[in-house]
Amino acid sequence: MMKGAAMLVDDFLAHSATLRPEKTACVCDGKRLTYGEVNDEANRLAHALLDSGLQRGDRVAIFLPNGSEAVVSVFGVLRAGGAFVMVNPSTKQEKLAYVLNDCGATKMISAGRPAPDAPGGAFAAQCAPVKDGMAAAGPTFDLGPGLREYPAVAPPRRCIDIDLAAIIYTSGSTGRPKGVAVSHLNMISAANSVVEYLENVQDDVILNVLPMSFGYGLYQVLMAAKVGGTVVLEQSFAFPYRVVQHIEEEGVTGVPGVPTVFAILLQLRDLKPDSFDSVRYVTNAGAALPPAHVPRLQQLFRKAGIYSMYGITECKRVSYLPPDQLAVRPASVGRGMPNQDVAVVDASGNPVAPGEVGELVVRGSHVMMGYWNQPELTGQVLRPGRYPWERVLYTGDLFTVDAEGYLYFVSRKDDIIKSRGEKVSPCEVELAIYELPDVQEAAVIGVPDAVLGEAVKAVVVPAEGAELTEADILRQCARRLENFAVPSVVEFRTSLPRTSSGKISRSALRAEHERKEG
Repeated sequence: MMKGAAMLVDDFLAHSATLRPEKTACVCDGKRLTYGEVNDEANRLAHALLDSGLQRGDRVAIFLPNGSEAVVSVFGVLRAGGAFVMVNPSTKQEKLAYVLNDCGATKMISAGRPAPDAPGGAFAAQCAPVKDGMAAAGPTFDLGPGLREYPAVAPPRRCIDIDLAAIIYTSGSTGRPKGVAVSHLNMISAANSVVEYLENVQDDVILNVLPMSFGYGLYQVLMAAKVGGTVVLEQSFAFPYRVVQHIEEEGVTGVPGVPTVFAILLQLRDLKPDSFDSVRYVTNAGAALPPAHVPRLQQLFRKAGIYSMYGITECKRVSYLPPDQLAVRPASVGRGMPNQDVAVVDASGNPVAPGEVGELVVRGSHVMMGYWNQPELTGQVLRPGRYPWERVLYTGDLFTVDAEGYLYFVSRKDDIIKSRGEKVSPCEVELAIYELPDVQEAAVIGVPDAVLGEAVKAVVVPAEGAELTEADILRQCARRLENFAVPSVVEFRTSLPRTSSGKISRSALRAEHERKEG
């Protein structure tokens, strides 16, 4: 970092590598990389990207699972002056092509050949140019032996803190993903605030079972790098007993999760009473934590504070509930985090009285720059603020606030479903179902689920004379969608409820489901 220069996201890594080069930065699949090794590899990758023609602000898609390759790729792209776009490795080809085209990615880093001679034997990825929305079959360079020829020193600094750092894609109500464009300043501001209230320090060992394409998972890596801690990366939570073993072996101190993860943990048998005694904090986001799970989690994590949080991709995090308030107000998602203003306002933009429902508005340097390639949608959510030049974020989520400033989530204005901590667009699922020729109509809603937060439910009207089965619907969705978007429930009907304008009414479907389950 040059004297007088503003901090960039990749300075988190550089600073920790300077202070603690031998400290373990990340652990994955038994492989360990120090801060010095991650920093050297990020520098080499940056030089390789520059040598391949990467320009300042160019977007590079990172199509990798959780692992050291993904960590190096994030910092290497930033170090080269580019902006990274994390893509879930389970994303299907059509959606991947859309994302690559939409963000205008010039290169994509994806899984490649093993590289046993790389530090820790960890690197097995390759970078290819992108053409017409897909990685070209032309020349690639490996993120392993191919990087040995590049220097391990940082290239000249190319960006300032208001430059684009990343585009994080999130499902939208139109069925097409929205690209949330964030600057270095946005990301640093968010990380600083979260680190402050979680009181992260260099001794922290943070578990991450959440995909890095999910902002919640990505920031675990950034926060660890900022304080010089260690992040333990898991590919998923598919083998929970193995994850528990790693928590004990690595002395994990921080466990971020979503309700699905915690519901699975609570179902495990024969756990030792001290399995989680190294953990000092647990965080929950992505969906509300069922109140019934709280006391059981407190028994499981008997030496940890549990933080209930709320956030959206457009600003990363909004609020947190301190652990000492969990028993006092279990339905609350807390108060605004440091270095931001939050308000619940009516349709005219005026603050509502305690207990009244309004839209949550967020003000701060962590608020996104806008939606990539969607100026009209950006204008709908980023509106004039306190100063003539300022824009604040209208979240589209409805809340109440009590007299002490604690926030309570009511509902979202749109119909986005939060399942397993991921956002699912009903339209996207419906479009996949409609591809079946025997489908006449389809509607997708989220319904309450103790494990998933919300389960994806598909209500389908078959064409006359068709013999559709639940297996047909699930097979089609599994072929076209990520696993978290595949419906958990399929119901067949002869018709769907409609609004007065003739549109299918999702709200009526949800109400019917609640009456039936109630």
